[in-house]
Amino acid sequence: MKRRTYLELIAASSLAAIPALARGEVKPIVLLVDLEVDPAKEQQMLHIFHTQFAPTAAKQPGFIDVQMLKLRKALQGPAPAGANYRFTLKMQSEEDRQKWIATPIHNKLWPTIEATLVSKNYTVLLYDVA
Repeated sequence: MKRRTYLELIAASSLAAIPALARGEVKPIVLLVDLEVDPAKEQQMLHIFHTQFAPTAAKQPGFIDVQMLKLRKALQGPAPAGANYRFTLKMQSEEDRQKWIATPIHNKLWPTIEATLVSKNYTVLLYDVA
């Protein structure tokens, strides 16, 4: 077999080992949730998020990233009304996210975060990564 053929086989097998997401063939989703956390319960929410919610979410199939962002200030345009935090979740697909939110552990943990909010009337936006 020629050297070129060997190199082509090596390249093809290496590409097969790279997940479709990393090759850009699959476009993930990003969920954005604007939250109005009660200032008196802020540390409680952060503790639940960092010690329970985020580590559990990270174990789910399709998980890419989860963050809790605290609004510092609006640099241009108005900030979301009342929101002082933005929850972000990035997963490989909306199907993976739906499976995660249907799990008993999600149904146990998310209400503990909701219990720290001023209102459960929050904005939830789902984006496709372009």
